[in-house]
Amino acid sequence: QVQLVESGGGLVQPGGSLRLSCVASGRALSSTAMGWFRQAPGKEREFVGAISWRGITTVYADSVRGRFTISSDNAGHAVFLQMDDLKSEDTAVYYCAKGLGLSPSRAPSEYDAWGQGTQVTVSS
Repeated sequence: QVQLVESGGGLVQPGGSLRLSCVASGRALSSTAMGWFRQAPGKEREFVGAISWRGITTVYADSVRGRFTISSDNAGHAVFLQMDDLKSEDTAVYYCAKGLGLSPSRAPSEYDAWGQGTQVTVSS
């Protein structure tokens, strides 16, 4: 069983940057895709982006493409979400998730392990 722990959230001004980390314990993530999702108050959890096994392929939601970048470490124990040019609408709890397969997916049902989330607040 793998456990996921996110970190790096916080309060940032519009236009600022944050880098979220997701560290796995229990076993390495090297044979699975990983995804990032977010949930704002009163809204459903939404897809942010995902990365394939070995980091060959990445996919992003239209709302973050060009501003957010997903990467992973070579050891297969961590994934990262670099968030630039943050906007107030990016405010949410951000979750990382372990995919069921090798390819990135936008569907929450394709992920079988989730972290506890980290709060990102974009405000002046």
